[in-house]
Amino acid sequence: MTDAAPIHCKEYEITDKNERIVIAESPGRLNLMGEYSRDRMGILLACGIDRSVRVVLSARKDNSLRFFTAETSERKRTTILNIKYKREERWANHVKVAIYLFAEKGFDPCGMNFTITGNVPQNIGLASASAVEVASALALRRFYNSTISDKELIKRLDECHREFYEGEDKLGDFLVMMNARKDSFIIADEASGEVERLRNPAPKYKILLLDSRVPFFGTEDELRIRREDLNRGFDLLSKKRKAKSFKDFIGLDMLDLMSGIEEEVRRRSLHVIQETHRIQELKNAFREGDMATITRDIFHSHESLRDLYEVSCPEIDWLIKRAQETEGVLGARMTGNGFGGCVYVLIRPDNIPTYLEKMEDYERIFGFHPIVYEIQPASCAKLMQK
Repeated sequence: MTDAAPIHCKEYEITDKNERIVIAESPGRLNLMGEYSRDRMGILLACGIDRSVRVVLSARKDNSLRFFTAETSERKRTTILNIKYKREERWANHVKVAIYLFAEKGFDPCGMNFTITGNVPQNIGLASASAVEVASALALRRFYNSTISDKELIKRLDECHREFYEGEDKLGDFLVMMNARKDSFIIADEASGEVERLRNPAPKYKILLLDSRVPFFGTEDELRIRREDLNRGFDLLSKKRKAKSFKDFIGLDMLDLMSGIEEEVRRRSLHVIQETHRIQELKNAFREGDMATITRDIFHSHESLRDLYEVSCPEIDWLIKRAQETEGVLGARMTGNGFGGCVYVLIRPDNIPTYLEKMEDYERIFGFHPIVYEIQPASCAKLMQK
């Protein structure tokens, strides 16, 4: 990643070596399982990744807010009187979420310069936007010398994001990014805010991330319909058995529980209940090094996304099938919003060339070659030295 401080100083013509500059970094996030659930009720199996976003902050002498992205050399500007969502300000809105957080906490906004730089691939489900919000919030906490705790910061960042983006849920991202550890996976319970860390049970395996390059056109309405199905399913199930989240239905008689519920609502709800149970199984499997259970549950999770939640596509299924056929693969599953996006593959290093050779057939069949990244679980968001 490019060195953020010199870029920031050059962009804003800062020549005084004593100028106060704050830098914070947040990792991207890889969801391994559980990302589809009712808002703020999900249980995620995820990790921070070794690709990150950095936000650099310094004060201005006027009331202007300036934003600069180093990778694309884009610039945005507004004033402290306009700390609200504006569609045309796009990525700058994610920094403004964090500014709004501290304004609501009673800290007087002032003129500020921001520079954003990073190497998290965008628009493929690795939460680069959430990483900007987390890094911005950490930078501002230091800038204001605030004593707000990590727990409260996560809670308030989630609330402010929902205000800015009309209810969009990113709590899971914030929990993972603020609690990630190198060589560890995270189970994050959105309903309680609790987080458990699990050591990587297969440190000799690599994580390949394959961007299928299938465009996301027209998927928003499909995803909205599925969220509505989940809400309806939870409400109907709660009339039969009082519950706070889908987790409370684990272990019950599914035939009796789902009777009388329309087919699509039943399938969506069943996916989330079974997915939550798989995460609970994986918690023990990770701790015990039970590779057979890990493999079974990861592949079953993808089959459930394909058959019950119905957010896969032929390209994604093809990549998963080839992984199942490759020796040395511990598991593979789609990740991200669905209808395209990415597949992650847990694979032994020696078997990577064999799997990647199959990508020539992918290009021949679908007309384009997937983009391949190698990632590893990484540490949480933090402040950086200037």
